[in-house]
Amino acid sequence: MMVDQSDSKSEHDETDMTEMLNELRILLPGAQLLNGFLITLPFNSGFQQIVQVEKWVFMATFLCSLSSLILFTTPAVQHRVLRPLDDREKFKNGASKQMLVGAMFLSLALVLCANLVTAEVVGHPLGGGVAALVSSMILALWWVSPWWRRRTRKKVNA
Repeated sequence: MMVDQSDSKSEHDETDMTEMLNELRILLPGAQLLNGFLITLPFNSGFQQIVQVEKWVFMATFLCSLSSLILFTTPAVQHRVLRPLDDREKFKNGASKQMLVGAMFLSLALVLCANLVTAEVVGHPLGGGVAALVSSMILALWWVSPWWRRRTRKKVNA
């Protein structure tokens, strides 16, 4: 029995879309929670007492967090607007890139947030240290490790 290549491609395409949606279901609540936390900060009474540098760090954190939230929700909005999809493969590739850029902004927001909170609680030197630690963890676990696995997999398959 011969397998129809278009059926196989369609099944793979559907699996990829499902996986992408599941990944968004993991990323989106974190970005929403961080945005919710950041939105409330300027309305707290003590916010006006923080130094100007911390206000700029806050703004950078907020803008990175907001950007990640926008990029994580973009595929859903675009999917609704473009329905029915003419080119699922092109849409999926574009959405995947949007998710990765969103993850980059979320990475920056988490590092900046770690700095902001730690600096406020225990001082700037330790805030920088915690931000460096968080940055190292995100860099290693989110970016370098998958890149390394992908590279090793390509070498094995070559």
